[in-house]
Amino acid sequence: MFVIGHRGAAGCEPENTLRALSKGIECAPFVEVDVRLSRDGVPVIMHDATVDRTTNGIGRVRELDLATLRMFDAGKGEQVPTLEEVLSAAKGRCGLVIELKEPEGNSPVFDLIARTTDTTIWIVSFHDQALKEAKDALPHISRGLIFSRVDPTTIERAITIQAKMIFPEFSLLTPLMVREAHHQHLLVVPWTLNHEREVRMALQRQADGFVTDNPCWGKKVMVSLERA
Repeated sequence: MFVIGHRGAAGCEPENTLRALSKGIECAPFVEVDVRLSRDGVPVIMHDATVDRTTNGIGRVRELDLATLRMFDAGKGEQVPTLEEVLSAAKGRCGLVIELKEPEGNSPVFDLIARTTDTTIWIVSFHDQALKEAKDALPHISRGLIFSRVDPTTIERAITIQAKMIFPEFSLLTPLMVREAHHQHLLVVPWTLNHEREVRMALQRQADGFVTDNPCWGKKVMVSLERA
C-alpha cells in the first residue's frame, strides 16, 4: 500500500502549511492538501471554511483577501500558503492529492494545475459536481470520490464521474467494498489511519493505499507489516 500524508503531515507540523508539506515529502509518495478560494479568487491551502481553528486570525476564507490571509500565523510562524506555492514545492519531489473543498467555482484551481508539469496530481472531493467540473477542465487528471457515510450508490457515483479511486472513511472500509471497487478498476484509499491496527486491517482488506497524519510513521509501519 502507498502512503498519503494528510494535510501535508498534520500530526507532525501545522496542517496545510509548507512546513507540513516538506515533512510529508520526506516519507510519502503523495501528500494531500485542501484548497479554497480567497475573496480575490486566489487558491489557498485551508481545510476549514474559516481560519479560526488553524491560524491566529478570524473569519471566512471566502471573505478574506490573500494579503489579509498572509498576515495570519498558521502555526510555528508559517503563513497560509497558496496552491501555486505548494505546486512549486512539490514539483519533482512527490505527487499531490488536491481536495476541492467547494462544490463549484474551482476554475482558478484548474488553471494552475493545467500549467503544472513534472508532478503527478490527483483531484479529490466529497462533491460530485466539483469532480465533474474537474473532469471537463482537466480530463487527463485522475479523480477520487471521498465519502464518510454509508451510501450504496458510492461506486456507481464514482463510475459516473469517471473517477479512478474512492476514499472511504476508515470505519466504512469492508472487504466487500474493496472487491466491488476493484471489480470496477477503482483504487481504494481509506482515511485517516493513525494506528497500526488500522493499517494492518487496511492491508488485510487489500486497500491500495491509506491516508495518515504521520506519513513517516506510516511508512515505518508498512515496512514492518510487509516484512512480517
